[in-house]
Amino acid sequence: MNVLSLFDGISCGQVALQRAGIQYSKYYASEIDKYAIQVTQKNHPNTIQMGDINNWREWDIDWSEIGILLAGFPCQAWSLAGKQRGDNDPRGELVHVLIDLFKHIKQINPNLIFLFENVKMKREFLDYIDRLFGCKHIMIDSALVSAQNRKRVYWTNIKGIELPQDKGILLKHIIHENTNQDMAPLSEKEIQYMKRGNEKWQQAGKCRLDRYLQYKENKSFTVTANIYKGVPYNCFFQDLAEYIVPFDKTLKILDKEVQEGKVGYFRKDSQANRVYYIHNKAVTLCGDSGGGAAKMGQYLFGCITPDRVDKRQNWPRFNHGTKFYTLTAQDKHGILIEGYIRKLTPIECERLQTLPDDYTKGISKTQRYKCLGNGWTVDVISHILNCINNKPKETQIDLTNF
Repeated sequence: MNVLSLFDGISCGQVALQRAGIQYSKYYASEIDKYAIQVTQKNHPNTIQMGDINNWREWDIDWSEIGILLAGFPCQAWSLAGKQRGDNDPRGELVHVLIDLFKHIKQINPNLIFLFENVKMKREFLDYIDRLFGCKHIMIDSALVSAQNRKRVYWTNIKGIELPQDKGILLKHIIHENTNQDMAPLSEKEIQYMKRGNEKWQQAGKCRLDRYLQYKENKSFTVTANIYKGVPYNCFFQDLAEYIVPFDKTLKILDKEVQEGKVGYFRKDSQANRVYYIHNKAVTLCGDSGGGAAKMGQYLFGCITPDRVDKRQNWPRFNHGTKFYTLTAQDKHGILIEGYIRKLTPIECERLQTLPDDYTKGISKTQRYKCLGNGWTVDVISHILNCINNKPKETQIDLTNF
């Protein structure tokens, strides 16, 4: 059996097939992004790249041997976050190219297994695409199997699919501070230097932040954030320095959302400027979005204590130091004592998509974030593919809408 993956991206489908234990002879991929192709060929050098889907009639493929068809067709034209022009958008028109190719293979191989994916969209679009594909969509949130909120819609003829069991993974479970993986630790000399500067600080085995991260229900151990060469020493890793977000006094702490995951925002309430807890799910990774932290979000590594949000204090909201800052519970906003805010690293974003660490290594960080934002959550796809063994010998599908 061979596999054809359209809009293949970084070949998350190939990782999912392997996790589901599904063997295949050849994996054909249609992708035009050179960075995504680079990631795919690094991890799966036997992948056969076919190029632009618009040229599918010219491809040298034995269609009768295609047993599985995968496609995460472009979402921008359908997404609730976009202009919602559907197939009136050039990117949306590609769904009809997919339909033509799908129909062509299906007529040659009636037992073709297919799995298509896109973002959450308005009901009108969902009903329309249901008719195009001849099956009812299902919606699965990646939050069930990862630390990321990511609702996605799937169309497939694989039978018996149920929602994955919730693994209870939160962002705090996969961050570097809590996993101590793939980051360069501070040297013993640097640690001793910093300890002399703060007698109250104790290493506590690895890092005080580890103890803070273990608290349940957002109860937080107070952490310190004295800066050594620009790095809060309780994060314990030199390599995180570039991800620390420079702090300024425009940070607005929100009244009602603090306990629900969103802490506040810098300057204006936009995707790139929002700050979230690490005690909840990460926000959805984005591929085509702006700069800054727009693709991955920025997160508070510090101590806002929800049990004190109703406690008023008269102290200034911010201190004037350069090494750390303090937010008080003025205006019932909770309290942050000596914390720091940072963006997620590419490795952490790979973990949000349940990919292996460093899967996207080899391209720029900007391109890594983009590729990951456009990718699939692997464990959702493998969960669906695991149901193939339970499928009927011949799957029927209504082709009248094609």
